Amino acid sequence: MERLAVEELLPEMVKWRRHLHRHPELSYQEKETSAYVGARLSELGIEVRRSGSGYGLTGILTGGLPGKTVVLRADMDALAITEENGREYASQNPGVMHACGHDGHTAMLLAAAAYYSARRSEIRGEIRFLFQPAEEVCPGGAMGMIAEGVLEGADAVYGLHLWTPLPLGTVGSAPGPLMASADEFFIDIIGKGGHGGMPHRTVDSIVAGAALVTQLQSIVSRTVDPLRPAVVSVGTIQGGSAQNIIAERCRITGTVRAFDEETRYLIRRRIEEMTASIAAAYGAEATVDYLMGYPPLVNDEAEFSRFYRVAPEALGEGANVILMEKIMPAEDFSYYVKEIPGCFIFVGAGNPDKDAVYPHHHSKFDFDEDAMLYGAKLLVAMADSFLNEQ
Repeated sequence: MERLAVEELLPEMVKWRRHLHRHPELSYQEKETSAYVGARLSELGIEVRRSGSGYGLTGILTGGLPGKTVVLRADMDALAITEENGREYASQNPGVMHACGHDGHTAMLLAAAAYYSARRSEIRGEIRFLFQPAEEVCPGGAMGMIAEGVLEGADAVYGLHLWTPLPLGTVGSAPGPLMASADEFFIDIIGKGGHGGMPHRTVDSIVAGAALVTQLQSIVSRTVDPLRPAVVSVGTIQGGSAQNIIAERCRITGTVRAFDEETRYLIRRRIEEMTASIAAAYGAEATVDYLMGYPPLVNDEAEFSRFYRVAPEALGEGANVILMEKIMPAEDFSYYVKEIPGCFIFVGAGNPDKDAVYPHHHSKFDFDEDAMLYGAKLLVAMADSFLNEQ
């Protein structure tokens, strides 16, 4: 590709994004998406290294001058949602939709690759363009790529998320914890079934389960430090087959969110303790299957400061650079910043004038494509700042 400014790459970003949007693929199934991205990188003369765990790939661009190594990351997977927004570029894969903006993330990273491929002689060091599969489903694609060495010898990592709750032109991040961990629990209570008219001959798993659901609500309010935000949510309680039968089994499932590892493991311990003690109190037995999902996403404070410093100049007049509040959704970018310094940044993509108002994971989700220009500029600004820092 010719030597274009980032602004001149917006039409290409829109083209790439709309192709990906028409052809979404679920987590761990991104075969055609990966092939498309690999073909674009090859056209740019960038070395492509394919992951052995899933359909991830990394473009390697070695500059003409010695220096450090920076990693820029995008995720590629879509969601099991039927699209309902009526766009001409709507999904052609029934029941699968890019409802979180990963198609835009991929397009922005391709734009950064195109920008730097035309300037490789000027680059100090190495840039790795990391296209990750399976962000939406635990255990996620990040750990596999890290295990394969995608961060070996790297000095910093940056990632972006298009975000419709923020208006177009606003970008934000925070030092330290930005996004929560996301863990899940699956509790089975086993009692003794029987006739609804003879409860004294039974052990009612639903009564025990109801007591447990109530007590779980006390963990955040009475066990967790009130200055450390956390959430324990029971999502389902299932048990019984008829109105006059005491249920032998009851299943409770839910999610746990926290911003630090100490709180995260404290909540797990209390859930396991409460389950055992309440089941015993009702004469039942219980098992807990606890899934530790993505850890909290903790930005490096120096790399956040870099973002806060370079973003206003990179984005120009009219851009709004903000310090974000913590948010409870989780992201497996958290694994990268556990290994090396980095920063995750939200790029405002909401615009009522373009009907970009629906939340992420909604069947009518879409974003203002002009947001991709802000994102691509940020990727370039962060990489330039890091690699040219003396």
